Amino acid sequence: MVNEEQIRNACAANIERGFKMLMDAFQEPIYNYIRRVVVSHEDAEDVFQEVFVRVFRHIEQFRSESSLSTWIYRIATNESLRWLNRRAKEESASSLPEETQQELLGKLQSSEYVDYEDGLAVKFQEAILTLPEKQRLVFNLRYYDELEYEEIARILGAKVETLKVNYHYAKEKIKEQLMK
Repeated sequence: MVNEEQIRNACAANIERGFKMLMDAFQEPIYNYIRRVVVSHEDAEDVFQEVFVRVFRHIEQFRSESSLSTWIYRIATNESLRWLNRRAKEESASSLPEETQQELLGKLQSSEYVDYEDGLAVKFQEAILTLPEKQRLVFNLRYYDELEYEEIARILGAKVETLKVNYHYAKEKIKEQLMK
């Protein structure tokens, strides 16, 4: 269990030591979250690096209005979406959400980090990538990161009720895709 108070205190006393503690606590879950959003390992590494550069630069400005993990997930979400939007603009001036989804599916299918022996897992990942962006974010945060709706609401800046509806629709769409 992460003791966020210890990390904040360590950052205040010695930023390098505190940041190392922060990285030890959040490196794996944040990388995995980013990877599920941007799909490609290489892209995830780039976004991950940008997230923790921003965290390092602004850790002293963290006001504890939310938990440290919520703050970092919000930065990771914003950077991941910024990365996807920038890539979509680079690919095509008239990039449509469907084209972005197709690009992500292509990255998933060409990834060497995917276990293609597990056909159901691949189909599950493909189904997730067909979701609209908001539903995909909510689904990933709830299903994989096991966050409560209240924390997801703080990360995404949305209402809990809306997130519950998005998660419900996401589950239904994934079921439909898996049944095909």
